[in-house]
Order: sequence, then C-alpha cells, then structure tokens
Amino acid sequence: MIGYLKGELAEIKENYVVLEVGNIGYEVFLPSSAVMSLPGRGSEVKLYTYLHVREDAMNLFGFLTKDDLEMFKLLITVNGIGPKGALGMLGAISADDIRFAVLAEDARAIAKAPGIGSKTASKLILELKDKFKLETAFEHRLLSNTEVGAGTGIFYMRDEAVQALTVLGYSGSEALKMVNNIEITEDMTSEQILKLCLKKM
Repeated sequence: MIGYLKGELAEIKENYVVLEVGNIGYEVFLPSSAVMSLPGRGSEVKLYTYLHVREDAMNLFGFLTKDDLEMFKLLITVNGIGPKGALGMLGAISADDIRFAVLAEDARAIAKAPGIGSKTASKLILELKDKFKLETAFEHRLLSNTEVGAGTGIFYMRDEAVQALTVLGYSGSEALKMVNNIEITEDMTSEQILKLCLKKM
C-alpha cells in the first residue's frame, strides 16, 4: 500500500522513528541495526515500508534497503514469527546471513536472534529453504559488499571457499555446512579455509 516514505527524521527512538513527510509525522518501526545506521535528526532518509494491519492496530515497518523489506515479508510468512519477531531478527542478523544460515540449515545461527528459539529456527529453515538459491545468495552478498565498499574480510573469504567447494562437486548446502564448521579468523585466506574443509572431510 505504501511502497516507501521519503522525508525528514523528526525523532529517533530505540526501535522506531518519526518521519515527517508533507507535514505528517509517520511512526515507523525499524530493525535496531537500521536505527544505529541512521543519520542525525533533521536529515532526509528514504524508508521502504510494510503496513501491517490488525483488528486493533495499524503499524508501519521500515527498512533501509529493498532486500531487507523482502526478507521481512518472507520471515512473517513463517508460522510463529510475527512482524515484531521478524524485525528483531533483522536487527540481529543481516538478510544475507539469514539466507546463508537457511541454505546451510544452521539453526544455531538463526536462534541467536532475540525471541527465536531452536524450534522456531528449525521451522524457519524448513519453510524457507526452497525460497533461496545459493547463486542468488551470492549475488546479494556481492551487491551488498559493493555498496559498502567491501571485498575482504571473513564473509568474503567464506563465500569464496563455498564457491570453490561447489566447483569441486559439493552441493551448495554441503559446502556451506563444511565452511561453517571451520573456525575462520581475519588473517585466513580462502585457500586456507578450503584446505581445512577438505582436511576435515
């Protein structure tokens, strides 16, 4: 109904903002990570929004990227995860990491989010695993790395190792599981991660 709002930050609270658009102040709930990324009061921002309507309330949820909005929409389709739970997840885990955790069937990573237990994490993986493809996950990660000027670091090395393992004939989920079982440090190269994975096999 409301695709996005573009306006001035009138107020910034712990879990929501008031965005002034055309002399109207919209109260928009945001993931905690998005609140921390916002510029100061008085700045102009664009928020991609989702209007959640219940019998007793209408709430606007906002996101800094379309990708986060789409992930939010997917998360609230999972039985047992409401809008507040999905927002909490995106505040604790990026959309990229949720995708990779689902593909790797890594319930522990998902259960790190506040209010998400191991049962809900397992249910989320079961219901969403067919919605993601490894190639698409890599495309999203590459795009977000480009946007923030990244091209190094643990996530980048991990992704390279996973890609190398898929080239060697392992399935995407097998490759992700293998890499997730390795303790990766900042000073490691993707080749070292790959060797450790193959050694463990």
